[in-house]
Amino acid sequence: MTQPIPTKHLLLFRHAKSDWGTATEDDHARPLTKRGIAAARAMGRILAASGQMPDRIVTSSAVRAKTTLELARAAGKWKCPTEISDALYDTDAAAVLEEIRALPKSATTVLFVGHEPTWSELASFLIGGGNIRFPTAALARIDLIVPGWHAVTFGRGELVWLLQPKFFTKGKFSLK
Repeated sequence: MTQPIPTKHLLLFRHAKSDWGTATEDDHARPLTKRGIAAARAMGRILAASGQMPDRIVTSSAVRAKTTLELARAAGKWKCPTEISDALYDTDAAAVLEEIRALPKSATTVLFVGHEPTWSELASFLIGGGNIRFPTAALARIDLIVPGWHAVTFGRGELVWLLQPKFFTKGKFSLK
């Protein structure tokens, strides 16, 4: 009898709304807006409530990505190792794929925090096409049936869900 091939779960989290009106001219140092802070916290609680929390996190080194992660992590009470990577800032889908392939086999659910347009492009390539748009603070899960992260290739994934904070921050579904 053959062993089933395990499923890896990739969570892609776009940073929350950043503040273009700050005094900084350094894109890497841009902070979050009040709306972005609320959205990051809401998405942290949503992921915790779903029971699909990561066992490892890799975030872009940009301030807005790290802050999004810190807020979501605190709100959702996630506990797992985190790595900060310059390779997720100002990059493309092919470069992120190499980061994914370098993950340890022991990790089952990994969350990457990053930027547009890379996240839309990466998600589309991983599932074999389509037009996917990642608004700020959106969170997606892509399942990959592979023996290990090293075997991830474009076109092998299945988009399980894509959640936007606007559906959870107002009205009867509010997680505030």
